[in-house]
Amino acid sequence: MAASRRHAATPSASAPGRVALSASLLASAHCVRGVLAGRSLGDCLAQTDAALRPSAQAISFHVMRRLGLARAVQNRLLARAPADKVMESLLLVALALLDTAIAVRDADDDASVRGVPVYAVHTVVDQAVNAVPRKLQRYRGLINGTLRNFIRQRDTLLAALAENDEAVWNYPRWWVSAIRRAWPQHWQEILHAGNQPAPMVLRVNRRRATVPQVMTQFEQAGIPAHALGEQAIWLPEPLPVHALPGFEAGLWSVQDLSAQRAAALLPVRSGMRVLDACAAPGGKTAHLLERADITLLALDADASRLQRVADNLDRLGLGGSHVALTCADASQPDDWWDGKSFDAVLADVPCTGSGVVRRNPDIRWLRRKSDILQTCALQRQILDALWRTVRPGGHLLYVTCSIFPQEGEEQATAFAARHADARRLPAPGQVLPLPDADGMVGGDGFFYALFTKADPQGVTVIDGM
Repeated sequence: MAASRRHAATPSASAPGRVALSASLLASAHCVRGVLAGRSLGDCLAQTDAALRPSAQAISFHVMRRLGLARAVQNRLLARAPADKVMESLLLVALALLDTAIAVRDADDDASVRGVPVYAVHTVVDQAVNAVPRKLQRYRGLINGTLRNFIRQRDTLLAALAENDEAVWNYPRWWVSAIRRAWPQHWQEILHAGNQPAPMVLRVNRRRATVPQVMTQFEQAGIPAHALGEQAIWLPEPLPVHALPGFEAGLWSVQDLSAQRAAALLPVRSGMRVLDACAAPGGKTAHLLERADITLLALDADASRLQRVADNLDRLGLGGSHVALTCADASQPDDWWDGKSFDAVLADVPCTGSGVVRRNPDIRWLRRKSDILQTCALQRQILDALWRTVRPGGHLLYVTCSIFPQEGEEQATAFAARHADARRLPAPGQVLPLPDADGMVGGDGFFYALFTKADPQGVTVIDGM
């Protein structure tokens, strides 16, 4: 949305039909507290009152993208954090929103802040104080005074924090160092991109519609949209899926541009036997089924997430006897594999998620540096197990949504070194989460490596692909 000093959003705390901002701030504070305690933001939001969830999500996402600064400012302004953890989080929420409010208010020109909650400065202070529960009223003065001190001292505080990587970039220091080391030419762009709301991109279900047909429906509904290639559509203003024509009819799915590469990179054609390991929530599963008439086994170790795959396939009209969904650990093929080799295997393995941080801004605060080694070990175990199931001449596509080289190129290189029958084929390798040439739409961070299996004599099998 657009906002400036002349028209910053100033919602009333008691406007008819609207949720009070104070209630949303408190709900967000509980979510932020959950993340700081090690829970995912998604899980915290799922336990938020349904009426508050949309506003709490918008605020919490923004706070996750400004949490480094908010914590650094709080440490500067207070000798010790509030003893009550929710009140500490409420102060962090208010500081994150207040910094944005001041920046927009003081901007020389209108500031376009798509997907960012912007309120008037006085509104943030007033509603943060009102958000303090009655039983914790002793914190009202602390929150009011701290926020007003920040308003007065903001420029001085920001200058003092200019060398603090966590405050400047809003990632843990180890994360900033890792990205700077891995991508010295692009590290600042990558970190900046991760702090922007992700674009909403759709993948049209080619079995039910074409891009022009879906574009026509959006145009008739007055929804701005732009076609991207033969199968994707970008919505400049993200909307709930149920508010868009064609969702219930299964005409399209929400899927990032980088993620849409997977099904095109894995060589599949009708009649093939295909494995989608670690399939949930099913975007790539559906894409494979849209592209060819294949027999597909979709695995996931989480039964609830596997149900999401089933629901997505049903909506898209892609279910049937040719698709099997199995709850199992991909690294333990003896528990689920019938011994019949697959023509193609999609190995979208667990990872740190460092490439999708703009969609899941809490990831940066939940991960630890040691997590990289742990996920790499699991990836290695899954890859070695899945390689057993690939027929000679078949293909395995290794995929992660990470931008840490240990989970990308280093993992792929090590896999090829371990398996003499693995031949690496052309694939994008590391896809960085950067804007496109127009500076508008960019994909998430992904890594792709494609392998084909040679026959036992070490000869690469040519199967006509």
